[in-house]
Amino acid sequence: MAGRDERLELLRAWLAGLLSGADFSLAPASADASFRRYFRVTFDGGTRIVMDAPPEREDCRPFVKVARLMDAAGLHVPEVQEADIDRGFLLLSDLGDTTYLKALDEHNADALFGDAITALVAWQQASRPGVLPPYDRDLLQREMDLFPDWYVGKHLGVTLSSAQRATLARINGLLADSALAQPAVYVHRDYMPRNLMLSSPNPGILDFQDAVYGPLSYDVASLFRDAFISWPEERTLDWVVRYWEQAKRAGLPVDGDFGAFYRAFEWMGLQRHLKVLGIFARIRYRDGKPAYLEDAPRFLGYARAVCTRYAALAPLAQLLDELEQRPPQVGYTF
Repeated sequence: MAGRDERLELLRAWLAGLLSGADFSLAPASADASFRRYFRVTFDGGTRIVMDAPPEREDCRPFVKVARLMDAAGLHVPEVQEADIDRGFLLLSDLGDTTYLKALDEHNADALFGDAITALVAWQQASRPGVLPPYDRDLLQREMDLFPDWYVGKHLGVTLSSAQRATLARINGLLADSALAQPAVYVHRDYMPRNLMLSSPNPGILDFQDAVYGPLSYDVASLFRDAFISWPEERTLDWVVRYWEQAKRAGLPVDGDFGAFYRAFEWMGLQRHLKVLGIFARIRYRDGKPAYLEDAPRFLGYARAVCTRYAALAPLAQLLDELEQRPPQVGYTF
């Protein structure tokens, strides 16, 4: 039959068994940049979220593992109530449908980000080596390679010159060095308003299955240099200061010099910006989801702003201008 969704049929049959044949309805719960799908299940007993993760494309086990780690750290995450790992189905508690991205405004941002900072500090305090995969140099480099492969090559249709490739390699090396010099903690890896839910207790936390053990500033950069919403630089700086102060009080190994911590935060953010530009292009051209790439200008803006503040990163600012065919900017400082 044309248009038949065999996995959805399997999912309905699985749910029917769990619910002992009771009536239920399914509706899409959220969009996802991966191959996972989420549906809200409504029945007489309330609502649940069901994850459909095709096992040939996705592995549910990291989600289950990290959910347990976060719950043990006192964070508000979906409870895994039923699981069929072999078929890629999870039944989860429902944290609602109001994301931070939907709820945030200039009036409530301080309070909501305050809750997000408190949760992040608790997550980092729970960190132990050897539990999650390491965020090592190879992984950092694979992520940064997405930028030339997908954003530059596939989206812009540009083949980098040998000089441009050398410039990018030097910058990537600097960014990886900075990341690996930081203390290592648990890293959610996508700790941003789109994955935080307005809930009680607040926030509810989603999309944590790719968590690793790595640079302390990574989730801070994800939270405040977000793909889908921007804030005035002064306000972002204030929130980063609040995180830094709270982390110090909690005994986390943040640099005692805020200027040094902020530099590491900005460089970590730049690594993420390059990665996400590549991911957004890959999602469009490989997976047929074009909407994400509409936010590329925000990330290019973040990247250019950071590059212009640090002389060592100025060659990347020049490269970005060349790629976008912008007039050369006065003031590159190498």
